[in-house]
Amino acid sequence: MKYVLVTGGVVSGLGKGVTASSIGLILKACGLRVTSIKIDPYLNTDAGTMSPFRHGEVFVLDDGGEVDLDLGNYERFLDIKLTRDNNITTGKIYQSVIEKERRGDYLGKTVQVVPHITDAIQEWIERVAKIPVDGKEGPADVCVIELGGTIGDIESMPFIEALGQFSYRVGPGNFCLVHVSLVPILHVVGEPKTKPTQHSVRQLRGLGLTPNLLACRSSKELDDNVKAKLAQFCHVPLSNILTLHDVPNIWHIPLLLKDQKAHEAILKALNLLGVAAEPNLKEWTARTKIYDRCDETVRIAMVGKYTGLSDAYLSVLKALLHASVARNRKLTVDWVPAGDLEEATYKEDPEAYKAAWNLLKGADGVLVPGGFGDRGVQGKILAAKYAREHSVPFLGICLGMQIAVIEYARSVLGLHDATSTEFNPETKTPCVIFMPEGSKTHMGATMRLGSRRTYFEVADSKSAKLYGNVSFIDERHRHRYEVNPDMVSQLETAGLSFVGKDETGRRMEIVELPSHPFYIGVQFHPEFKSRPGKPSPLFSGLIAAASEPRKKVPNGYSKLATCNRHSPKLKAHQSVKGFKAPNGSLNGVYTNGNSVYVDGSC
Repeated sequence: MKYVLVTGGVVSGLGKGVTASSIGLILKACGLRVTSIKIDPYLNTDAGTMSPFRHGEVFVLDDGGEVDLDLGNYERFLDIKLTRDNNITTGKIYQSVIEKERRGDYLGKTVQVVPHITDAIQEWIERVAKIPVDGKEGPADVCVIELGGTIGDIESMPFIEALGQFSYRVGPGNFCLVHVSLVPILHVVGEPKTKPTQHSVRQLRGLGLTPNLLACRSSKELDDNVKAKLAQFCHVPLSNILTLHDVPNIWHIPLLLKDQKAHEAILKALNLLGVAAEPNLKEWTARTKIYDRCDETVRIAMVGKYTGLSDAYLSVLKALLHASVARNRKLTVDWVPAGDLEEATYKEDPEAYKAAWNLLKGADGVLVPGGFGDRGVQGKILAAKYAREHSVPFLGICLGMQIAVIEYARSVLGLHDATSTEFNPETKTPCVIFMPEGSKTHMGATMRLGSRRTYFEVADSKSAKLYGNVSFIDERHRHRYEVNPDMVSQLETAGLSFVGKDETGRRMEIVELPSHPFYIGVQFHPEFKSRPGKPSPLFSGLIAAASEPRKKVPNGYSKLATCNRHSPKLKAHQSVKGFKAPNGSLNGVYTNGNSVYVDGSC
């Protein structure tokens, strides 16, 4: 087994995950089998209990593992299926060591960070690296390991020590270290500054790890003089100094690595030069060029409560992107904070209210993603109602599906107090209820998680056709609440159609409104299995429906979508509260005010 370690220096958020994924992709393009491991030095056992505002989305795997969003990058780039053990956390390591100590496995020894914690880390890496993740038998050829955080973080010290020991343990020719570091260009002087990277590499070497390659993040390509200076002071060959400058979309990153012959440097360090072929990235290159040339735009209004951080909906963004590229459309996501659609905002901040409704009315399609808690729920209900009444293509995911059911019960059945027991445990009209096997005392890993089977009840439904008229599908879940089965017959009599259910027939998985051009809600999360070149069928359906010409609602807003008063037209991309993102960031998301242009990022 060969290992590639990706570390980061100077600051966090440089794109280590994208770099690790791109390295894996280019090695796979060389004909090698690749697996990935992400190390997160936080004490949480997994990402399941962490707020999306703090750590971005929680990515869910087939086995129900709630993991870091970078594992989503690995799965999308490499088209593999990882396991929960491919995400190592400090909490998992310490928990395993303490369990061994309680069983008496250490035979009375004093349990210490070195050697017991560091040995546990190395054993975990070796064990997980052998798990096949590409559907083939036997272990992969190369394992790409990403160490989260920044070199020098106190919480990552045990992992640094363990990885230093590990590099010595597996020996030369089996270990390659790629250090991703910032080379800032100060506007005052207008030239790249190498000192931060020099200090970072010096610190890394002092901790027992020597980089084979330097991947320099910068706003523009570095010239040879800067690279020569880095090579001299960081003791890295000039040919192994790579520039990862800002690009229009992150599908260019593997191509940047290939153009700079990063694969040759990595293969040389791993003694694989005579084994691997030249990287074949024809399909990847073609897809990148297609999206670069897309000029017809499709606008999707994303109505959620975590719109202040795009990473909170990262997989949804990628799934929308995959579907858009497949239809030769340039994707524009309009972030609509759900709370801004509500009457309370109309009273407190009329401008934000007007801007939110204008974005919703100007969209070609509406998507309500998953979430927890009651904040912004009324705004999501209003968005679902608007899409239903105005024949706007609509996709509701998890909570988004539950919202669609609640809105229908209120508006069509006249059950004005219909809601979820999540929002009102004492409601007399529970459209959505707590799952009977769920836990109300423990939060971590107690939801309905992972890949579950859904059977189609209606063969000629839109969703069944999108999935290719199969009898069942397997999609990933993450929820505690579900549609109340006792209300299904009443809802179906009124026009809703629950076209997909679980094996018991009691859990509603897919709901459609047959009289609507495209109005679908799903309890699962189809975004987690979307891939470049293989978009999720439901997202493909949404983008296809949103791309069809339709009569637009006049630009303006109406109070709670029921009043006929109109405001003056807003300027294009008028800023509203809720979303802030840097321009030109490596993750491929660009913003101007409240409209986010998602370029070809995986």
